[in-house]
Order: sequence, then structure tokens, then C-alpha cells
Amino acid sequence: MQDIKLNLPRLKGKIIAIDGPAGSGKSTTARMLADRLGYVYLDTGAMYRALTYFALKSDISPSDGTKLATVAEKVPIEFETHQDVNKVFINGEDVTAQIRTPHVTRNVSEVSAHKEVRQAMVVKQRDMGKKGSIVAEGRDTSTVVFPNADVKIYLSASVRERASRRLLDLTKMGVSTTLEEQEAEIKRRDELDSNRQHSPLKKAPGAFTVDTTDMTIEGQVEFIISLIRRVLK
Repeated sequence: MQDIKLNLPRLKGKIIAIDGPAGSGKSTTARMLADRLGYVYLDTGAMYRALTYFALKSDISPSDGTKLATVAEKVPIEFETHQDVNKVFINGEDVTAQIRTPHVTRNVSEVSAHKEVRQAMVVKQRDMGKKGSIVAEGRDTSTVVFPNADVKIYLSASVRERASRRLLDLTKMGVSTTLEEQEAEIKRRDELDSNRQHSPLKKAPGAFTVDTTDMTIEGQVEFIISLIRRVLK
């Protein structure tokens, strides 16, 4: 993929919202897209993961929505880019690696299902997006956080492909697991994310669906850029 920044005046100040299930390629695609556009990258999923990590570390139960919401409101979550890596900090601690562990992954859907937690997080996310020129990704960025986003994308991929990607990521982290285990985990998270009462994962009206099953990350970014050029012409 050509490493060319898109400095087009018509793209300035816009909000691009990308949603999709686990393993669909949201994080890497959104980060690369933000870099190409010269935008800020907002990983809303990492915010919920950071909260989950902090809660588990602090012996706060994933089922305790009241305590979790208090933490979400009061404890700062920040992003910093270092050598193309989107670093995540909660209460000043770099938790970039810790939030991707299986223990956090198993609990993040329950933590993020609480209405009061999501309300607190949405306030933080909207504050981050006030100036525009942002690529936000997660489960509800185009339906709840930024319902008036200029371009809405819904990424999808087969369960087998998403599980394969997660297996590769975990193997690189030194985590021992199998494709079958990751398929089961993907299905479990899909069930929880799509059927939770508050802000469930779903395609927003007007969103473009991009099936990434047979696409490279570079291909996904280029395809989305072509959509953005078409929509914001």
C-alpha cells in the first residue's frame, strides 16, 4: 500500500466511525486509516479493555456496574502514539500489552455491557471527538457514540477467519491456545456483544458493510479510503 498522506481539504474535521465484531480487523485498519488521513485514532474497545484490566487488578467484579461506572468516570484513560504503536494508559499506567491478555478478553464483554459504564465511556469518547478529524472504532461508535458520523463502516468476517487472526495475535504474545478455542471464544463474544441490552453491536443505518474475510489489512484500508472519497466528494 502506498504510504501517502491524504491532505484533502474536504476530509478535514470529519468523523469516520468503524464498528464490527472481534477479529474483523477494526483496530489495525482504523489505526492505518487514521495515519493516512492525518486523523486521531480512537480505539473505544481499548478503553473498555483498560477499564476491565483496572477492575480485575483492583478486585472489582465485572458484574458490579456501579463500581465500574465510578472508575470509568473518575480514572483517566489516555492514548499516546509511540513509533506507530497506539499506547493505552489508565491512571498513568501503560497497559497496552496487559489489556490484550485472555483474562481481560474473557471479561471485557461483561464489563462493557453495563448501561452506566457505557454512559460514562460515551462521555469520554465524545469529548475526544469534539474537534473532528477522528477515526473511531469499536462496537457502537456509529450507532451510539457518533450517530452523525460523516462515514460509517461495518466490518465483518467469517468466524473461522476471525479466530485465525486472534490465534496468530495470541501466539505472537506467547499465549498457548488453539483455533477451536478461539472459535468458541469468538462465538461467545459475538453472542454477548450482539444481545446485550445496552448499545448492542449492530450495523448502523447508512453504514457500508465491508467483508474482510479475504482481504488483507492494506486492502481493507484502500477500500475504505475509496468509500470515503466517494462519500465526501
